[in-house]
Amino acid sequence: MTFFAFLRANAPFLAAGALLTFASSFGQTFFISIFAGEIRAAFDLSHGAWGTIYAMGTTASALAMVWTGLLIDRFRVRVLGAGVLVCLSLACLGMAAMPVVWLLPLGIFALRLFGQGMCMLIATVAMARWFIAARGRALSIAIMGVEVGSAVLPLAFVALMDVVSWRMLWVLAALMALCLVPLLLPLLRLERTPQAVAQDTQAVGMLGRQWHRRDMLRHWLFWLLIPSLLAPSAFSTAMFFQQVHLAEVKGWDHIAFVALIPVFTLGSVVAMLVSGWLIDRLGTARLMPLYQIPLALAFFIMSGAESLVSAGIAMALLGMTQGANSTVPNAFWAEFFGTRHLGGIRSLATAVLVFGTALGPALTGALIDAGIVFPDQMVGIGLYVLAAAVLTGIAVIRAKPLLSAPEIHVVRP
Repeated sequence: MTFFAFLRANAPFLAAGALLTFASSFGQTFFISIFAGEIRAAFDLSHGAWGTIYAMGTTASALAMVWTGLLIDRFRVRVLGAGVLVCLSLACLGMAAMPVVWLLPLGIFALRLFGQGMCMLIATVAMARWFIAARGRALSIAIMGVEVGSAVLPLAFVALMDVVSWRMLWVLAALMALCLVPLLLPLLRLERTPQAVAQDTQAVGMLGRQWHRRDMLRHWLFWLLIPSLLAPSAFSTAMFFQQVHLAEVKGWDHIAFVALIPVFTLGSVVAMLVSGWLIDRLGTARLMPLYQIPLALAFFIMSGAESLVSAGIAMALLGMTQGANSTVPNAFWAEFFGTRHLGGIRSLATAVLVFGTALGPALTGALIDAGIVFPDQMVGIGLYVLAAAVLTGIAVIRAKPLLSAPEIHVVRP
């Protein structure tokens, strides 16, 4: 099936996935971070205090994801997705009306849980479960929603800050999220397995098994992947979270730095489409150790960048890993652990990712308060990313033979 024939045959399902990932933008760091200066000024917060509050809310959302993610194995996407969008809209209204600083972690918790967490999880699990032969393509197309959000929303909302208060902008975000509900429901009114799937059976993982989440937790593969799971979420998040500070240290106008986000998005979209194509042809085992190398290079370059041209190159490399990170790991869980219990498995992996998004801003913010500016932290970040990629390579090489090995049951006399 050609690419355009694939789009035509499965347009409603792919559009629903893209719509949900776009909605996740309102809970993503690249969106929340554009309000960092206004929030710190409104509540008299230091970089470290704001990072700690962000980490508290994000960590709590990661813990909640361990249980809320199980809902994806029980409810249809149209029902769960619509409910999550309504909750996300209420979370945006909560930020608009935020009265006191001690409620701020709760506001961040709601944004992160229903935005970055559940919207992305529902979309990616649906794509991985609905599509088998074209899983990579489906994921890459669905994730386009958040790429559009990252390219358009920060630039638009930063520009609106000159004429509209930051609280009213959160009201606008709430209305946008709510307006997505009547778009989602018609797309999935006949929710079913799309035409790309030629069989009704679920895809199996290692040892020919459908893995439960508890079984995955007992397997060494999951634990060896954690450093790699944390790297993009922690440090890509930190790059956006500390964008105001980074622009100040480098002597760049904030709006000029934000204007580089479309460069990030372009790199992300290209990597996402290419990685989706490669997943369907090569599988995920070959890609898992490699796709984070551009992330390490991005931090090495940004550390010494003196011009916005160098910063743009770093942002393009950052986008390449971010785009591949949207497809490769999501397909990896389905390929290595099966699809029957994918909601529960992905919710645990997503909890690790969300925890990473809490760790990155908190760690970098604390170091900034200690006198180590963000660019000076970047070489260490790049070295960590490379070490995590090596560990992932070792883990995947050990696990790959299990994909073709049947499970052996030993019967004792």
